[in-house]
Amino acid sequence: MEEKKYLKWYNKVGYGSGDIAGNVVYAFLSAFVMIYLTDTLGLSAGVIGTLIMLSKFFDGFSDIIFGRLMDKTHSKMGKARPWMFYAFFGCAAMLIAIYAIPTSMGKTAQYTWFFIAYTLLNAVFYTANNIAYAALTALITKNRSERVQMGSIRFMFAFGTNLTIQTITVSVVQAMGGGAAAWRNVAIIYAIIGILSNTLAVFSVKELSPTELAEGDEEAAKTDDDVTFLEALKLMGNRYYVIIVVCFILMQFFTATLNMGIYFMTYILGNAKLLGVFAWAINIPLIVGLLITPLVVSKIGRMQPVTIVGYIVAVLGRLGVVLGASMGSVTLMLFFSGLASLGMSPLQGTLNALIAEISENTFLRAKKRIDGMMFSCSSLGVKVGSGVGTAVAGWLLEVGGYVGGAKVQVESALQMIKFMYLWVPTIANLLILVLLFFLDVEKKNEQLRAQLDDQDAQALKAAVPSINANESTAEKVVQGHAMGGSGAKESLGLKLAELDAEKLPDVENMPNLEDSETADSQNQVIEKGD
Repeated sequence: MEEKKYLKWYNKVGYGSGDIAGNVVYAFLSAFVMIYLTDTLGLSAGVIGTLIMLSKFFDGFSDIIFGRLMDKTHSKMGKARPWMFYAFFGCAAMLIAIYAIPTSMGKTAQYTWFFIAYTLLNAVFYTANNIAYAALTALITKNRSERVQMGSIRFMFAFGTNLTIQTITVSVVQAMGGGAAAWRNVAIIYAIIGILSNTLAVFSVKELSPTELAEGDEEAAKTDDDVTFLEALKLMGNRYYVIIVVCFILMQFFTATLNMGIYFMTYILGNAKLLGVFAWAINIPLIVGLLITPLVVSKIGRMQPVTIVGYIVAVLGRLGVVLGASMGSVTLMLFFSGLASLGMSPLQGTLNALIAEISENTFLRAKKRIDGMMFSCSSLGVKVGSGVGTAVAGWLLEVGGYVGGAKVQVESALQMIKFMYLWVPTIANLLILVLLFFLDVEKKNEQLRAQLDDQDAQALKAAVPSINANESTAEKVVQGHAMGGSGAKESLGLKLAELDAEKLPDVENMPNLEDSETADSQNQVIEKGD
């Protein structure tokens, strides 16, 4: 049976545009914050890496807390949309603050400024916005195909934004003078763009009612608010949630280290503007892959096999990039970068749909919804993965002897830059591939639904013990309604095809019962008269 459709094309596109907002923050930070701090402000890459890692301790708590707060939210806008809308204003303010560190400050004050702004951005505002945005996948539709389409459209906007930022940022900063003021002005422009796109996304969709989300079960809808915090934590403790969190972390770790490409292009290839060329080679295949992912998933029937095959291609592609670099061929590096990105696209396009499946898994097992806390894995994975990736990159640069702003780097620093850009992303992709073999949540949900259907069938038999196989469907319907309560309810579920198949009396040609009763009464009177 075809699933009910909830969304129009403009709902899906409007929703997807929200990732423009997310990526003017994420892409701008992950690709350029390190080189801004080291080469413009003269701060230590190692100290910055340590501060970023310390900031992640706050993130670990805030993701679950904001997920819980979202689950408890009731408003005219729904559960998620208020958090998504209002939190981004804080994101915009903190993004500007990070790129507006006063150059007149002492180093300690600059480190402190960065740490406070970075922590508030990630642990508070980005967390609230991103969890809410991701959770909308489960809150505005129950159609699995629509969820996959939403994910693909969303990430097309994400990678399109990422591509644009990596392509134009260096040139725009240089055109504005190349100093600290130029970075601040670019941050202001990106923040305004983010506010506009986030607002469009929020008001392009509408959340479903709690009853409809609970598949018509009003009691289950009511008990969602009765879930305690500790109970919700236990419900999150299934292996699928852990797997998807680790996948998220590895994917963002991959991206964060790959975004250190600005160092690779500057000091290994000798041309910082090649970052834009590689961005095109990486993001265009990703966008193409996202376009076809819904079609492929629909054809195959499940997301898991598509993502596994994709990541086999991704691992081989990254190995090809290593080969191209060893041969000194930029052309080969570009080709294999694109191939790897194409292989990564199915997982990127189905991430939110997979999280929705994991959330459904919890509902099927416990009859309780904790969508906000479940979707905290997206924010947690993005922040921890990107944060740890950026921190590790900073530490590796420090260990390698990198000197910020120097035109020539020592050999150990150059080798470390190569390792970060070539081997770390390859290892991350290989680990993700292994995890995908265990992410069989779709198959498990199908089994759970089949078990629930069997239980319902057994409950029907127990509720109507007097019905036997020799009775006609019409008799079953009459008997069920005569019982009232559950009998009447279950009788409504009998297939109309069964009724059509039986020879039921022709209602139109049946004698009028009232006329028959009247005739019988008259005959009795005549008989008495005789």
